[in-house]
Amino acid sequence: MVKIDGKNLTIDDVVNVARYNEKVEASEEQMKKVYENRKKLEDLLNSGNIIYGVNTGFGDLLNVKINKNEVAELQRNLIRSHSSGTGDPFPDEVVRAAMLIRANALINGYSGVRPIVIEYLINMLNKNIVPVVPSRGSVGASGDLAPLAHMVLAMMGEGEINIDGKIYNAKEALKRSGLDPLELVEKEGVALINGTSFMAGIASLNVHDSINLLRNAVVSFSLSLEALNGTDDAYRKEILELRPQNGQILMGQEIMKMIEGSEIIEKARKTKVQDAYSLRCTPQVLGPAYDTIEFVKNIVEKEINSVTDNPIVIDRSYSGGNFHGEYLAFAMDFLSIAISEIANISERRIARLVDSKLSGLPPFLSKNPGLNSGMMIPQYTAASLVSENKVLAHPASVDSIPTSANQEDHVSMGMAASIKASQIIQNVKSVIAIEYLVASQALEFRKYKMGKGTEIAYRKIREYVTPLENDRPFYRDINSIKKLMEKNEIIVSLEKNGIRILY
Repeated sequence: MVKIDGKNLTIDDVVNVARYNEKVEASEEQMKKVYENRKKLEDLLNSGNIIYGVNTGFGDLLNVKINKNEVAELQRNLIRSHSSGTGDPFPDEVVRAAMLIRANALINGYSGVRPIVIEYLINMLNKNIVPVVPSRGSVGASGDLAPLAHMVLAMMGEGEINIDGKIYNAKEALKRSGLDPLELVEKEGVALINGTSFMAGIASLNVHDSINLLRNAVVSFSLSLEALNGTDDAYRKEILELRPQNGQILMGQEIMKMIEGSEIIEKARKTKVQDAYSLRCTPQVLGPAYDTIEFVKNIVEKEINSVTDNPIVIDRSYSGGNFHGEYLAFAMDFLSIAISEIANISERRIARLVDSKLSGLPPFLSKNPGLNSGMMIPQYTAASLVSENKVLAHPASVDSIPTSANQEDHVSMGMAASIKASQIIQNVKSVIAIEYLVASQALEFRKYKMGKGTEIAYRKIREYVTPLENDRPFYRDINSIKKLMEKNEIIVSLEKNGIRILY
């Protein structure tokens, strides 16, 4: 059970609710604060205060005053007009992540909503009622307006909802689930859609997946190191500590865990002076990637515990800019660069493994080259993916485009940055899967004992992917290894044998 209080939500909580349907409950103490804040808003309105988005229009229409008997209709119209997204729907896990983060933002008690709004979001999560939300339409300020509007449209019974993979009219879906459509009142529409919850949800999933990806990159590298008869001098603590960067020191330690007891490495140490950069400098590439992920994680965990709507109700109503997604835009762009580099260096090792002139192994790791092409083309696939990543890693955050008749004249493009980072992560996952595939095949030609960790990883892969005897389609093998990575089976098998990577 995940209890939300506006302050202590973690990325792991988001993943557990979004991906694994863990139940959610609200802090009773914070719900009291939400109730008190709602009364404060009502008192301000009854005293004749003009509050943006409550009794005024939105964006460049902020100077249009709204009659008291029309303020509820204003909120409903806001949701309808802003439900203007396009493109394929977000995966359910992204929508669930956004719903959780939005509820956690509102429960801080500065948004002026009634407690029932937060309860409604929690009920939808616990019943796995998932609004259908188009993935394109957010410029990252004022928050994720279009995606969040589609979420709220479903809550109003006017959009579409996904239940167990089947799409229903929202009103019908809510009825099936025992819920009445939510009737919005003053401030609630703008409070629900004016925030960074969708990009923060994607960012949370990206950080979680990046950490698991980096763990697998350490393991796949270690297999390649042995397959290429590498030495271990470059990973020794006494060398790495001379450059006191935490990430590279940690990577050296994790690699040494994997190759402990390797006869292959021991024999190479006696005959080899040094390795190519794609082996020797791996701590200096994976290390900064690790430090970057940790940096990004800190930003994202602050964001998912933030009040990001506008206006904010404290002693009075304040107009601010907490909805601006620049923190997430920068973080996701930085993450994209770091994760892309994991694949860049991995592809160079894949290329060495299949090149007989560099590896000393049969061409393309085929036992009968010529008649068989062996593992020639998996390297092409890896090359195509790293080249695609180079385009995707161009920062979205350096772009901006004015909206709302120039009232909202600088935006973050944080959603674009988050979506691009997700695609890069998927591409890198495939590259690491290819490295696992190719390195495992290369190890078929090595005669000496492998390291403790590499042996465990190799055996786990061989449960699903057999050694190559003659040419076969490799897409099935790549997909099998990707599933192993997604289920964390390689990492878990190492943990069961006392080897914990990046914990």
